[in-house]
Amino acid sequence: MQSRTERPDTVIDAPKGNWVDTAAPPAWRPWLRLSRADRPIGTWLLLLPCWWGIGLAMMADGPRWVDLWIAIACTVGALVMRGAGCTWNDITDRDIDNKVARTRSRPLPSGQVTLRGAYGWLVAQCLVGLAILLTLDGAAIWMGVASLALVAIYPFAKRFTWWPQVFLGLAFNWGVMLAYAAHMGRLDAAPVVAWVAGIAWTIFYDTIYAHQDVEDDALIGVKSTARLFGDNSPRILAGFAVLTVLLLAVAISLTGRNLLMGFAGLAGFAAHLAWQLQNFQPEQGAVCLRLFRSNRDAGLILALFLALAGLV
Repeated sequence: MQSRTERPDTVIDAPKGNWVDTAAPPAWRPWLRLSRADRPIGTWLLLLPCWWGIGLAMMADGPRWVDLWIAIACTVGALVMRGAGCTWNDITDRDIDNKVARTRSRPLPSGQVTLRGAYGWLVAQCLVGLAILLTLDGAAIWMGVASLALVAIYPFAKRFTWWPQVFLGLAFNWGVMLAYAAHMGRLDAAPVVAWVAGIAWTIFYDTIYAHQDVEDDALIGVKSTARLFGDNSPRILAGFAVLTVLLLAVAISLTGRNLLMGFAGLAGFAAHLAWQLQNFQPEQGAVCLRLFRSNRDAGLILALFLALAGLV
């Protein structure tokens, strides 16, 4: 373990000048870094399917005042549960992260926090997430509890499958069904199809992300779709982009209301994925990271238009 004077003041792959490094109290910074608060893109990618679910529910059933609270609850829940998921991921990956250049400066492998402290932080975040979850409809509560199994399994997926991005997608897009159920009190076909679409989208963007680590992953035996697809990544990712858009089109159609507005948002989402594919350079880590982060904008385009379709 590194001495206090050797501990890094930043995490290597965090955005430069992020608020944690520049504005957070120094004593809080290791814990916020453990939750990836210095890299909000993960929170966005967990939150956006929740907002899709609210939009689909409003399209199917019309807006309700409770939708405002569902949106707020999902936002806070995504923030703390993404932090809990990242904490759990770093606990399970602490020995692997120490061997990868991009991750060895994270709080656990760098010694900024102890393993015992990380477990305590994990429990604290889960308790906040539970408090938020309990304010929602009973169906949504059960959906939230069920999601914990997916969160627990994901960090181990890269040890036994070339498709860990599938497990990430299962967990990260669960919110589309949870938020829909919070509005409707039940699940319908539309959010389930949107969940599968989200899984395809996650394979798309997380494969782009994983191309940053293909050399280190090969050395230590970590599996990923980036390594599996190799030079064929652009072509295969184009297929997953098309699959994502087609499945989302089905999900929107199943709501049966204000479809034109929904499809307009889907067109913007599809155009953004096409732009990413056009600029994708698997061997350029900085480009991969920039494209990965841009998926916030892609998801926001669709979320905005689904919300408009549900409100009008």
